[in-house]
Amino acid sequence: MTLDKDQLLDAYRCMRTIRMFEDRLHEEFMGGKIPGFVHLYAGEEASAAGVIRHLESGAKDTVGSTHRGHGHSIAVGCDVKAMMKEIYGRQGGLCNAKGGSMHIADVSIGMLGANGIVGGGTSLSCGAALTAKVKKTGGVAVSFFGDGAFNQGMTLESMNFARVYNLPVLFVLEDNGYAESTSSDWSIGGGNPVQRAAGFGIRGEKVDGHDFFAVDRAAGEAIKAIRNGDGPRFVHIDFLRYYGHFEGDATTYRPKDEVKNERKFNDPLNIFRARVVQGDLLTEDALNQIDDEVAKLIDEAVAEAREAPLPDLLTLTTDVYVSY
Repeated sequence: MTLDKDQLLDAYRCMRTIRMFEDRLHEEFMGGKIPGFVHLYAGEEASAAGVIRHLESGAKDTVGSTHRGHGHSIAVGCDVKAMMKEIYGRQGGLCNAKGGSMHIADVSIGMLGANGIVGGGTSLSCGAALTAKVKKTGGVAVSFFGDGAFNQGMTLESMNFARVYNLPVLFVLEDNGYAESTSSDWSIGGGNPVQRAAGFGIRGEKVDGHDFFAVDRAAGEAIKAIRNGDGPRFVHIDFLRYYGHFEGDATTYRPKDEVKNERKFNDPLNIFRARVVQGDLLTEDALNQIDDEVAKLIDEAVAEAREAPLPDLLTLTTDVYVSY
């Protein structure tokens, strides 16, 4: 294990913030307090935390996300309170209340945005990677996409484009078990996403998405190789989302007790805690303190979002066209 104490604490704080943010959104949405659609990332925390930890701060490196993008946004460093206001559709939102849950973005720190188009973020990441290559910035683009998006033409075209032009991009397949209600066990032709990536000449590997340290190692090695000019890489991260495809999804397609057992035996936060405590790397008190601090942050974010005013109608037509 190569992470020091501060890095371990940061990783745990990232995962705990994502979990509490998503669990609270679940409650708020069920209470009828949030407009629009919401897709939650709970259960997938080790992916965002383990991959994005290796990116450089600022806008040198970039992240392309999905409709399930809250976790990526938090891991990149988006302001949690501004995110909450955005999801509530209030003034002070990260995108001025025009993006909502599925289109949160902050280009100033490299977050290209969540994306309501399945597979749409892959081409954006290729564009960012091409820019980094042409301008010789040394930047790396990370493109997160789901198992459903892995069957979309745009994703496959992007992987081909990235290989042909040897782009500095990491493709991260977040396989959370279902594309809406369709199981990934039988919907991906060939049954082996790593082999599919290899068909484009892209090296890849599959890792256990419940294990932060496995994700961290795989992502670190891949991003290092990309920075060294080795071209695109691929990582298949396997886990299970806790909530439905969207909030309100009846999830009748899931086996009985699937999520109950997943939370009990495969919770990435519990696995992380057990490993660092049993290894005398961190104490329970230090982790509990983070839990308390994050809980306070989320409570404040929700309270401020509820109290924030609605957007001024005069701003409706702003941010529509770019000014050069």
